[in-house]
Amino acid sequence: MKPKTLLHISLLASLLGLLSACVPPSADTGPTPFPPEHFPTVVVLTGQAAMATNLAGTPSLTPTQTLTPTLTPTPTDTLTPIPTNSPTPSPSAPIAQIRIQVPGPMSKVTSPMLLRMQVVSGGSELVQVDLQGEDGRLLARKLERVPSWPGGYYVSFKIPFEVRTAAEVGLITISTKDDFGRIQAQLGMRVLMLSVGTDEITPEGDSSERAVFYTPPKEDAVAMDGVVTVEGRFLPYNDQLVILELITPEGRAVGLRVLDFIGTDEQIFSTTIPYKVSEPTQAQLVLHQDDDRLDGLIYLYSQEILLNP
Repeated sequence: MKPKTLLHISLLASLLGLLSACVPPSADTGPTPFPPEHFPTVVVLTGQAAMATNLAGTPSLTPTQTLTPTLTPTPTDTLTPIPTNSPTPSPSAPIAQIRIQVPGPMSKVTSPMLLRMQVVSGGSELVQVDLQGEDGRLLARKLERVPSWPGGYYVSFKIPFEVRTAAEVGLITISTKDDFGRIQAQLGMRVLMLSVGTDEITPEGDSSERAVFYTPPKEDAVAMDGVVTVEGRFLPYNDQLVILELITPEGRAVGLRVLDFIGTDEQIFSTTIPYKVSEPTQAQLVLHQDDDRLDGLIYLYSQEILLNP
């Protein structure tokens, strides 16, 4: 190294030592204070820096961390009724032409028995009430003239009777007739007749008609070509056969069909009745069933129909 270079380095080191010796000792002990007017700004900046530091240390949610419901309903989850699979409701049963309101089924009654009913009388406006004992003997019969009213007419009277034992099952039968004397409707109901004691009246039974014809319609029913199609439903009284007949005004049967229902639950039926007439005939389409204890009908339902050859 040259002598001039060594001389320059020595002078520079000496100069640095003098400078460091001139700095006051307090300059190394703390930061230089901010002027008072800048203090609020420092606080704000310091808070923002701290918040930024905290946020930087907190993991942020990314789209892959978003909670998405796994059971979101879709159109395939919605139950939509399909018309082709929906059953067609059947017409409701109308109110029965004969309703026994008092006494109810299997009521305990003493003589005289109070009978209250609502009846749609036929063209004859005559209503017949029979009371039979359990051996079939006729205990009482009453003919009552009842005005014809589409919604039914209320009738109330008392029926005296005598029984041979302390108690006996009785059958009340109520029937109406049309202009030609044919039975238009008939209804039977059992009661327990007491020789002595106190009446125990049960509530009225079902007021709906047991039989309903869907086809042919009730109004303007017409048949032709020697066949009547009958569709409907029926609530059997018992397991006896059910008869469908076509009855002329003279009381002659021109068509017949026997139905054998299984059980006593309400059932839908569909059948045909062949008939033979030589001219248009206003006939009566009749459904009836016999009693399973006594001789005679327990139920009959009818409607008018025009039979063409």
